[in-house]
Amino acid sequence: MRTLTNISHWTGKYFAPLVIVAAVFAYFFTELAVLSNAVNILLGIVMFGMGLTLKATDFSMIFKKPAHVIIGVLLQFTVMPLLALLIVWLFGFPPEIAIGIILLGSVPGGTASNVMVYLAKGDVPLSVTMTTLSTLLAPVATPLIMYGLANNWLPVDPFDLFLSITHIVLIPIILGVIFNSFFSRGVQKVTAALPLVSVTAIILIVMGVVAANAEQIIEVGLPIFAAAFLHNCGGYLLGYWIAKLLKVDPAQCRAVSIEVGMQNSGLASGLGAAHFSPLTALPGAIFSVWHNISGPILANYWNRKNSDH
Repeated sequence: MRTLTNISHWTGKYFAPLVIVAAVFAYFFTELAVLSNAVNILLGIVMFGMGLTLKATDFSMIFKKPAHVIIGVLLQFTVMPLLALLIVWLFGFPPEIAIGIILLGSVPGGTASNVMVYLAKGDVPLSVTMTTLSTLLAPVATPLIMYGLANNWLPVDPFDLFLSITHIVLIPIILGVIFNSFFSRGVQKVTAALPLVSVTAIILIVMGVVAANAEQIIEVGLPIFAAAFLHNCGGYLLGYWIAKLLKVDPAQCRAVSIEVGMQNSGLASGLGAAHFSPLTALPGAIFSVWHNISGPILANYWNRKNSDH
């Protein structure tokens, strides 16, 4: 178990380069496109792992500081979709890619954000609560946002999206929580290995999506990467400064910033592939690569910073 824990720690530490290497590898070996058929299963495994780590105390921030949690979740489901819409208009992306970027802006925060908040010396309980709450709200929030913002490009069926997110996200999380409640001792023994499972699943998702879109990447890859940079960094900045304007403490500003800026790109890829096309899943894969570069950079910057200005 110690060896497995060490491997898990290593993969978590080097997540960003591993994702980049996997994406490059998948670009040249397009046979890996078959992995895109398993995206939803892989996401379900990640969400089940998230559920295994949740406890009742993770929701305590909702009652201790409800205003901070509400501010963060509202920013998540307003700033990021609208920013995605603005970027799509600025770049003039074709419908399938436009849908993918708006979808990415409409999903909840990514689970990796909690680790980034910890490394940034931010408010980890607030981060965990925001991630959990936004994820639980996603079956309703994401379909409604998508219908309101993206239906002009391609037909969006909010009920189908609701069912997919419920199956991929909500049910696995609930099962994980139940499993943790009844078998907590056993779960504690394998908790250290959970990051390895999540990292492996996300890498496989990225590989499947990149391989399935290898021919289009040369044409659209760079503009999508530019969109990822603008969307992600815009989320960090707006999340931080809006929270600061609302008189939120510095550690909590950092948590809100990272939670708002880092999206569940794997979920966006899975929903894009399932409901639209492989090309719609591509923004999620490219954004995932960028998120795992920018997150550690920002966390390291805040970790080294002695005081906020």
